Amino acid sequence: MSDSVRVDYLVIGAGPAGLQAGYLLEKSGRDYLIVEGSDAPGAFFTRFPRHRTLISSNKVHTGWSDPELRLRVDWNSLLSDEGPLFTGYTPRYFPPADEMVRYLADFAHEHGLNIRYNARIRRVTRPDGREFVATDEHGNVVRARRVLVATGVSRPYVPPIEGAAEAERYDEVTVDPQDFTDQRVLIIGRGNSAFETADNLIETAAVIHVAGPGSLKLAWRTHFVGHLRAVNNNFLDTYQLKSQNAVLDGNILRIQRTADGKFMVSVSFSRVDEVVKDIPYDRVILATGFRFDASIFAEECRPDLVIKDRFPHLTDAWESVNVPDLYFAGTITQSLDFKKSTSGFIHGFRYGVKALTRILERRYHDAPWPHADVPATGPAVADAVIARVNRTSALWQMFGFLSDAVLIGADGQARYCEEVPVRHLHAAAARGDFGPLSAYFSVTLEYGADHDQVDPFDIGVNRMNQQDTSGLDARYLHPVVRQFLPDGSGKPVAEHHITENLENEWDNPDVHVGPLRSFLTARLAAGDGSPAGDALPAPRP
Repeated sequence: MSDSVRVDYLVIGAGPAGLQAGYLLEKSGRDYLIVEGSDAPGAFFTRFPRHRTLISSNKVHTGWSDPELRLRVDWNSLLSDEGPLFTGYTPRYFPPADEMVRYLADFAHEHGLNIRYNARIRRVTRPDGREFVATDEHGNVVRARRVLVATGVSRPYVPPIEGAAEAERYDEVTVDPQDFTDQRVLIIGRGNSAFETADNLIETAAVIHVAGPGSLKLAWRTHFVGHLRAVNNNFLDTYQLKSQNAVLDGNILRIQRTADGKFMVSVSFSRVDEVVKDIPYDRVILATGFRFDASIFAEECRPDLVIKDRFPHLTDAWESVNVPDLYFAGTITQSLDFKKSTSGFIHGFRYGVKALTRILERRYHDAPWPHADVPATGPAVADAVIARVNRTSALWQMFGFLSDAVLIGADGQARYCEEVPVRHLHAAAARGDFGPLSAYFSVTLEYGADHDQVDPFDIGVNRMNQQDTSGLDARYLHPVVRQFLPDGSGKPVAEHHITENLENEWDNPDVHVGPLRSFLTARLAAGDGSPAGDALPAPRP
């Protein structure tokens, strides 16, 4: 027998993002329900990664007792006041995926989250334009004023390659290396799943080629952890040290099955004289990533997609640009910081979900963004900034995306708000969501300009002197304070970079604190954006 319930918030998916949203809604006393298609949380991690080792850091021994600092190197725990923490489940730095499954089940149970399992949503409609109607596979109906989608990227992305349907997919291909003995294997893709697959076959396959367009991106250089991680790049040694394997830089034009059941693949090379070469293989594997599946949504509430239709198109508030009250959480929110920050991973999107729930609290429940009042003086604001940048995990993980905000009211009073998304800060300030403001400051942690163009291991590239008080040329992670006017432009009228530090301790009175106090004193005296004090620095030559 089917039934029907009505809630304020329907959360679709009980993976990490759905559980994080449920926890925060529960803490706020909101009327919510999480629906999950499987019989337990975290079903994704029962299958992926295919080779059962996570590449999300689990650093148990830090030397720190501060739980906030410990979250800087704990990439798997969800945010909660009471725990549990993933670091209590295994000491392995790259932990087994099964431990994530166990952790998520315990998290849901310990917090008593309102979850309905075995309730896979088959259709979401909005017949009256106000209330969403979600129907599961058993005919049960949930009516909701707002929907938070936390389903992850659940559908394999198949690139538009002629004959791609002939290839095996990463999510389905066997992971037994013996099945590839003495075979020639092509793996299409340049990310961690492709190289994870290649590493698994090194001992048995005769030849392994990993192919894809563009330059190979290494995470240690770009600081985007979705690019190739060191733990998966052993394959590069076998290529550069001539062990029959290769990385092919170019586009796959077509995949053709031959009469003997093997393959002929046409490759258009990017960096050699031959324009197109046909190469024979025994097996071809697609490891080209995943995308969001929007097929459950009826036409009247189907969200627009971006980035080759892989992710929902979102506003600064994680809301669909074309469907009001339809929000998204987790790895499917990458369109907001694609390959620039960490929304695609637990250690990033846990803070994004926290910010989203704060936006919901303000929009629908008249709850102001949590803040602390601080004296509107240079020394007082500087001390608040220094205290935060030396401790925060949110700005550390969501570098350049989340900011602390110092709001200067029209009455001259200052409020310090933590962990406001930068884009949302500008939009909300322009709308007046924070009340009348004369100016505001953002506080972020950022890598320097062109950081991904610099080889950090090349001693021929100069690093800035850590006693230099300008901070501008720092390419390592460092704090940046910018001043804005609430005019909606999002363009700073002044900015100050705090010099980078090897230990990430920005507390030297002469190098870090003093220059920041001087900058803020001058800028607060010029609250209308006039050029008094430090203005914008000259651009780097």
